[in-house]
Amino acid sequence: MDADVIVVGAGLAGLVAAHELTTAGKKVALLDQENAANLGGQAWWSFGGLFFVDSPEQRRARISDSVELAWSDWRGSAGFDRLDDEDSWAVKWARAYVEFAAGEKRSWLAGLGMSWLPFAGWAERGDLRAGGHGNSVPRFHITWGTGTGVAEPFIASARRAASAGLLEFRHRHRVDELVVEGGAVVGVRGKLLKNDDSARGVSSNREEIDDFEVRAQAVIVTTGGIGANHDLVRQYWPERLGTAPKSMITGVPRYVDGRMLGIAEAAGARLVNRDRMWHYTEGIRNWDPIWPAHGIRILSCLYVYKRQTCGPRPTWPSTTTPGSSSPRR
Repeated sequence: MDADVIVVGAGLAGLVAAHELTTAGKKVALLDQENAANLGGQAWWSFGGLFFVDSPEQRRARISDSVELAWSDWRGSAGFDRLDDEDSWAVKWARAYVEFAAGEKRSWLAGLGMSWLPFAGWAERGDLRAGGHGNSVPRFHITWGTGTGVAEPFIASARRAASAGLLEFRHRHRVDELVVEGGAVVGVRGKLLKNDDSARGVSSNREEIDDFEVRAQAVIVTTGGIGANHDLVRQYWPERLGTAPKSMITGVPRYVDGRMLGIAEAAGARLVNRDRMWHYTEGIRNWDPIWPAHGIRILSCLYVYKRQTCGPRPTWPSTTTPGSSSPRR
């Protein structure tokens, strides 16, 4: 075995998984097709808004919130209508997450060094009614440092684990296959890509220089969605929305390509709700693009400090379409 666990994808989900595993003393191989500059993935570009329920920020503003109200709001937005099939596990996960957001989530993240602006925003407010679509009360808690403030504690944790010999970074490793033996996933195979020193978010080369295989007791796939793969977006475009647009802009770097979804499916995974997509319709083209067809949304009337790139000067935040949110320039 090359590790106890292989984690495929070094975005926020992969880094959180690696943090939990290495904290428990497990050895992790963290694979990603991009270079070290892209640790944190889509989350690094985001607005850093987190969903908390009955938080100190809400109570300070006399916002009355509860698990049951948040759960009612969640169900109103999710519209679980496939409970006998594709939504059977989704509804269980959603309930557990609402309880987590009302419980240990905030203190756990605060223990890792995160902090939040002293107010709760009202993102995705929907029709403003309990039981309807959207949040009926403000629950959007903006992390100091925005997306970088969310990603950095887990990036730091991974680097500490690497120094302690518990984590091995394997950058430029593109996974093409999950190795299945005896009905279990026991490793991954793929191509080692040529080194590329491109800056974060900039499209990197896809030149293959070698094959690789890595084995472990377990494999976790945390490679994100399909936001930069317009062909897949169009393939699974919901029928209820009519014909997919001929031209789209993209809120995430090119590496958010959805490749691992098909690879996981080929290994026996079941994919559900592929037609349930979330896209922002008011995006505009970034005047100074980082990746192809780079799109952003403009959110006005709020200054947010972005520590690493802007120093003390405030910048206007924005979110993106389709895909994840918020590159700031």
